Amino acid sequence: MIEKHKIVSKESILPFVLVSALFFLWALPNNLNDILIPQFMKSFELSRLQAGLVQSAFYLGYFLFAMPAALIMDKYNYKTGLIIGLLLFASGCFLFWPAASAGNYMFFLFALFVIASGLAFLETGSNSFIAVLGDPATSEHRLNFSQSFNPLGSMTGVLIGTVFIFSGTELSNVSIETMKSAGTYKAYLHDEIARVGPPYLVIGSIILVWAFLIWRTRFPEEKKIISADGDTKGKLSALIHYPHFLKGVAAQFFYVGAQVGTWSFMIQYLKDYMQKSEKEAGALLFISILAFGIGRFAATALMKKFEPRKLMGAYSIFNVALCTLAILTPGIIGGWALVASSFFMSLMFPTIFALGIKGLGPNTKLGGSVIIMAIIGGAVSTPLMGLISDTTHSMALAITVPLACYVFIIYYSFLGSRPSGPLYLTPVKADKVEPQN
Repeated sequence: MIEKHKIVSKESILPFVLVSALFFLWALPNNLNDILIPQFMKSFELSRLQAGLVQSAFYLGYFLFAMPAALIMDKYNYKTGLIIGLLLFASGCFLFWPAASAGNYMFFLFALFVIASGLAFLETGSNSFIAVLGDPATSEHRLNFSQSFNPLGSMTGVLIGTVFIFSGTELSNVSIETMKSAGTYKAYLHDEIARVGPPYLVIGSIILVWAFLIWRTRFPEEKKIISADGDTKGKLSALIHYPHFLKGVAAQFFYVGAQVGTWSFMIQYLKDYMQKSEKEAGALLFISILAFGIGRFAATALMKKFEPRKLMGAYSIFNVALCTLAILTPGIIGGWALVASSFFMSLMFPTIFALGIKGLGPNTKLGGSVIIMAIIGGAVSTPLMGLISDTTHSMALAITVPLACYVFIIYYSFLGSRPSGPLYLTPVKADKVEPQN
């Protein structure tokens, strides 16, 4: 049994709520990408490998801006970094309108890159802020609670995309040739592209409102953790001395690769093997992310009784089995196995993050930024899965990529996540924290 500890103090409730809401907001564009991939495949007539570049552009933004985000927040504070992130997020959303008007795929990729650069600030700051906001003993519990709002945003993003971006019009090869002969095909493609713009304009407006709210809210004073040499700033060079952190970076790379790859191509898998329409497949993706949300809340409750890393290990084993079913039995069984795998993904991101930064002391922000940089795994796995599918003409074989990712997470859960190195284990509220060996 895990001893009961206070999750968050009364004076920190408002900033805790505002920052927890960011987990919902950044999930919107993350999972709208899963709608954009099939939409762009149709609108721009792309291969699966080319469509996978949506995630590459998106997660490249995370990779390049996570470290600058940490450095800015290390110099100033979490609040400053979050406001910068929200302004970049909103700017990227507003770029979708001229991108849709121009009908240019590269313009869309640039807009996604700008959105992701803002999300790098939000995820780097929010995850670290929530983790250190209270008792270190409840960091995984607190972070899993805040992350519970993430799947709600994911479901909302998929719902928005399925209803407002997917037109439901899927042309056969004969229909395409007929429209080309009549000179109406280009107009059809332009209409499909134009559907992408309005949802992002609405999201961008909401993000600007949230930036104002955070700007007007007083955040708790950040307690400085002093290292053995008297420094309160983190050092990148110090991070190599924490094996559990380095393995956490690798685990996050593989986890995000598994999650993003699965959700990015779930619609294609369901269309290929269950003969679903794009809207029907979108509805099943919504159900899958609903399972993800249920799994997140269930994991938060289960962590009161079970050690988080062991629970994550058990969930990873289940997902290896489900991915195996999706590979070997493509069809109804494989499709539903893939849908169900989202339930067991649910606790992985926040748990890996919390375990990875545990005991880093003044290096927490920099360590958190490196773990966020590991989100680049989504940029690698998605085009890799697209390449496997294009080469083998089998979406099922592409599921070997997330399967391999879960195998590493099993190792990290049971062996690699044990805190090691010159740990800072004293609660954050202390004015001075000495490293514990």
